[in-house]
Amino acid sequence: MPNVSPFHIAIPVHNLEECRKFYRNVLNCEEGRSSDHWVDFNLFGHQLVIHYKPKSETAHLHHNPVDGHDVPVPHYGVVLPWETFRPFADELKSKGVKFIIEPYIRFDGQVGEQATMFFLDPAGNALEFKAFKDLEQLFAK
Repeated sequence: MPNVSPFHIAIPVHNLEECRKFYRNVLNCEEGRSSDHWVDFNLFGHQLVIHYKPKSETAHLHHNPVDGHDVPVPHYGVVLPWETFRPFADELKSKGVKFIIEPYIRFDGQVGEQATMFFLDPAGNALEFKAFKDLEQLFAK
């Protein structure tokens, strides 16, 4: 795979300090610039910004069926190296992260075989971290 440019994503959070601690201490993201309304993080080489937004009582996650699981929509995350996935998942478990979809192998033995897991940040944003057994199959049909 060719080198990929870092992406930038900005997400809403209703408790800036709680989410700051989650991204810094649970996901081990290095903190960058910040103000009293937003914080930049290095999420595996990508720029993630959490922005304060008051909590909405009407916001609900939608789910789509994928491989026998209800995948939350929207969600975001990072494709990790295969050898990084299991230690990262184990670290999240040791820190008490509650999974929506526990770490498992999706499409086992098929094109696009991947490890995946889903969980929420403290603001209810759905995250997926995954790893492809063969990264060349990232976009394979």
